[in-house]
Amino acid sequence: MCDNNKFKITLLQTDIAWNNREANALNAEQMIAENPGSDLYVLPEMWTTGFATAPKGIAENKGEGLDIMKQLAQKTNAAIAGSIATQVDENDFRNRFYFVEPDGKTTFYDKHHLFTYGGEHLEYSAGTERVVIDFRGVKFRLIVCYDLRFPVWCRNTDNYDCIICVASWPTPRIEAWSTLLKARAIENQCFLAGVNRVGTDPSCEYSGGTALIDPYGKTIVECERGKQQAISTILDLEQLYAFRQKFPVLNDKDGFCL
Repeated sequence: MCDNNKFKITLLQTDIAWNNREANALNAEQMIAENPGSDLYVLPEMWTTGFATAPKGIAENKGEGLDIMKQLAQKTNAAIAGSIATQVDENDFRNRFYFVEPDGKTTFYDKHHLFTYGGEHLEYSAGTERVVIDFRGVKFRLIVCYDLRFPVWCRNTDNYDCIICVASWPTPRIEAWSTLLKARAIENQCFLAGVNRVGTDPSCEYSGGTALIDPYGKTIVECERGKQQAISTILDLEQLYAFRQKFPVLNDKDGFCL
């Protein structure tokens, strides 16, 4: 599906029904069916439930949402990505970002920077591993929502082409979201796919701002604010590599250890 260093990606700005996996899965499946032919479909943070800071009774412990992602990946011959509130054991909850490939191969990243302002750190355990995935010739770095505010954690050590940031980023701070997407793309000389939700949950309102940013900081495509919508575009790796060769910013990065 991906050839000539061009990779098709679809970003799904969904209106998440609170704690209703079945409704959210049906919605995601329909949106994907209406936007066929991509190599990768990206869903928001905690796409099966909404952003649940109190995960007991909400978080998955049997892999129900992950199974749905595997089925969709196989059906579409595409990767499916998005985070799910996951119970690892009795007292260990993770905000787990899954990247599921068509053959069932699954890689996950556990959110590192838990959102202390909202109390996420009180119930969830933070991940410690940086995760980069090579899928159909594109190297993706996975991060979740609040991670976007921390440039050292996101820093490109010349080992990825595109950051994927899935989020439940509320409306009052939406301009920070849009600014940080561009900043992380520019400083890491990469594409950045930022996927945020719309709608409401018991605590917040969300207006989206889902976008694909190029290494120059330009918005390639962007969803309409406040509207459930899917957008697709091409990641042109030839353009990315040519820019890096012409203007090799990453060669001059600071030498701190991550």
